[in-house]
Amino acid sequence: MSFINKEIEDFAVQAFVKNEFKQIKKEDVLGKWAVFFFYPADFTFVCPTELEDLASKYEEFKEIDCEIYSISCDTHFVHKAWHDASETIRKINYPMLADPTGKLSRDFEVMIENEGIAERGSFIINPEGKIVAYEVIAGNVGRNADELFRRVQALQFVAKNGDLVCPAKWKPGAKTLKPGLELVGIL
Repeated sequence: MSFINKEIEDFAVQAFVKNEFKQIKKEDVLGKWAVFFFYPADFTFVCPTELEDLASKYEEFKEIDCEIYSISCDTHFVHKAWHDASETIRKINYPMLADPTGKLSRDFEVMIENEGIAERGSFIINPEGKIVAYEVIAGNVGRNADELFRRVQALQFVAKNGDLVCPAKWKPGAKTLKPGLELVGIL
């Protein structure tokens, strides 16, 4: 089953963001681009490398009107404890969503039921609340914030310029394609 164009479900969860607790709801996500970045757990090995990588690009994501939401099945209290204990995690300014019931992880079908943790899933959500790209990978391989950022930019471009498409490795300013019979099979 594909998640493309699936609208995200209603939700309300606690989050740790900018050294305070805050509730985040579906309504908070709507109206701008968003990345839901599921990871297995706080206080682990690969996860902090990914979260730090995202933190280093967070301002660039914000400049293109895209919010980052990291999500694990830990509580918001555990997110705060990790923040307080880790110099790496203190660099994070985006919301760290708490999913201790696994509702979000199940809604996005990344829950590993027998372990009570989430897979490494990245979901790009458009301003209407629909999933326009996603990737789920094995827990022992970290993701790349640069590639995730490039994907958001490409999706924003095609949303704005519906008659054009972005080829592989496209970045803003690079050549795009206009689908048509003359391009079929020649590139």
